[in-house]
Amino acid sequence: MNAWLTVWDLLPTLLLAAITTVEITIGAFIVAMLIGLLCAMLQTLGSRPLNALIGLYVDVFRAVPVLTQLFIIYFGLTEIGIRLDPLPAAIIGFGINGGAYLAEVFRAGILSVHQGQMEAAQMIGMTRLRALRIVILPQAMRVVLPPLANYAIGLLKDTSLAAAVAAPELMFRAKNLVDKTFLSTQIYLSVAVIYLAMSLPLSHLASLMEARLARGRQ
Repeated sequence: MNAWLTVWDLLPTLLLAAITTVEITIGAFIVAMLIGLLCAMLQTLGSRPLNALIGLYVDVFRAVPVLTQLFIIYFGLTEIGIRLDPLPAAIIGFGINGGAYLAEVFRAGILSVHQGQMEAAQMIGMTRLRALRIVILPQAMRVVLPPLANYAIGLLKDTSLAAAVAAPELMFRAKNLVDKTFLSTQIYLSVAVIYLAMSLPLSHLASLMEARLARGRQ
């Protein structure tokens, strides 16, 4: 009982760290969204060399573990004089890694729209870029929303890896508290409950999106 009372006193520290976890998740999600969408659009509109370059980026960053990428960004860049604080390093690392995955998600969404719609838009005077932005992307978003929600859930959980570069997120604070109190079971169970509380709303949102998309296809 005394152990749980101690953890209760430490709960504000864990909740504050959970806010940092959410900040990393949101920041990395935005970066990944922008990179993924840009890559998908360039692959749709770009030349063969550009497509090959984007394909190389996607293959490399999907093949290399995200923890390795975090180490390169946080530790490796110091060799060339670039020093990043843990929080922006984590956001950039997760964002670049996620962009490689979302590039394929967005590309699949764009390809799911019938090519005839692009041709029809061009026939009425739209450029390919304008047709992509006004006609294709709004329809593609209906397809990519569920995978985006699932990616956000995975990203939220993966942010625990940011503890390896000293980002002050939930797992980093939990490890520090365990080192001080030796209450590993109680603290890590509390952390699991906090992650669950953050993940369940996203899981519910993903399920709603998938159900709505399924109804739209009927």
